[in-house]
This record gives sequence, C-alpha cells and structure tokens, in this order.
Amino acid sequence: MSDLTTAVIDAHGGLARFARYDSVTARFRSGGALWAMKGQEGILDRAAVRIDLREQHVSHRPFTGPGLRTSMTAQRVAIESDAGEVSAERHDPRAAFAGHGLETPWDSLHVAYFAGYAMWTYLTSPFTFGSPGFRTEELPPVDVDGEIWNRLKVTFPDRIATHCPEQVFSFGQDGLLRRHDYTAEVINAGPAAHFCFDYKEFGGIMVPTKRRVYPLGEDGVVLKDIELVTIDIEDVRFG
Repeated sequence: MSDLTTAVIDAHGGLARFARYDSVTARFRSGGALWAMKGQEGILDRAAVRIDLREQHVSHRPFTGPGLRTSMTAQRVAIESDAGEVSAERHDPRAAFAGHGLETPWDSLHVAYFAGYAMWTYLTSPFTFGSPGFRTEELPPVDVDGEIWNRLKVTFPDRIATHCPEQVFSFGQDGLLRRHDYTAEVINAGPAAHFCFDYKEFGGIMVPTKRRVYPLGEDGVVLKDIELVTIDIEDVRFG
C-alpha cells in the first residue's frame, strides 16, 4: 500500500481494528432529488442497513413494507421477508439498468441494488483499499478553501459492485475523507461529488454521519443547488 493509503486507513481507525469486525449495521435517513426522479420518493426515509465486511452482501430493512428486507450481492438482488421468503428477485442486477438516464423510473429491485452497493462502498472505505484486487494511485493534492486535500484514485476489482471502476477520494490533513468523486454508471447522468462530514467514532472507527451528493457541471464545478442524495446516519454498530 502507498504511504497515503496507509495513513488514511490509520486515521479512520486502523486496519487491525477494522479486521476485528465481521459486519456493520447503521441506522440512517436518506433523501434528495434522486428518489423522486426515480419514482421512489420516501423509500429510504428511515432504514437500517447491515453490511457483511468479509464479502459483499448487504441488507436494508424495513424495505417497501414492515417485515421485508433486501438481500444484495454483485450477482443477485432480492426482496424477502424476515423469515427468508423471497417475494422478488433479479439475477445479474446491473444489466437491468441498461439504457437508463437520470429520469428513468426504477422499481424496488433497482433501488435495492443501487442502495446496497452504494452503502457497502461508503461504509467499507478506505479499509478496502488494501484488499486484493484494489489499486490506489496518489494524485496531486488540491487546495480547498485554504486546506490541502490529499487525493487517491482507487480502482475497484471487477468482483465488487460499485458506482464505477475508478473513483477519487480526497482527504483532509487529519486523514479523514472529505469528498468522494465518481460517476454512478447505473444512473448514467454524469459525474458527482459526494461530501462527508460530522464524523463520530463508533467502535473505534471514524464514520461521517452526514453525506451530501451533488452533480458536477461540465466545468467541474459542484452544483450545490441540487442535492441528489442525502444520508444522515443516526447510529452505527460494528460486530
């Protein structure tokens, strides 16, 4: 791992501490313009997500109704009861986004896949950067309102479902993530800037409790009058 990769992992709690855990569960609220554009306003107003830290498996609950939850992997997404009875499922879920644009309606399985891989990416970064198949490259730092941000370009392995193969993560002088840039390929609406702030410690891991995602204009300017997605985390438990 590069020196910067090691430094930012240490700033967020360290790889040794993170490796003690098998899962993380977060209670959160999500809003923003994206959900209404997709015909799914309110679907994640208040939910909990459980993430497997050993493999990419994610479950949101409740989802679309009491007693229902999602089950998401890179190869399959499903909605099932708490007893495990499957009410809907889709194999090769990424293929279901072919031809989509920003205002293409989503069904609940589209949401389950997108929200699943997104939250897995957010709650496992930057610890995954040293995992097999991940590649990091240090980019030149940038000055943001007088603070120097160090940057990593991270290339994700094919086995991981995420926004796009190459993503850029920017870190403050304390080593904590400030901004995450990517293009959500399943939305097909161009690049976005994802800001992270209001950090709290949970189980020795530093977690941003507020996230805001904005579109980027053609000139790279953040369009802060449009909040695509908001995430407010209320509680996190590592286990």
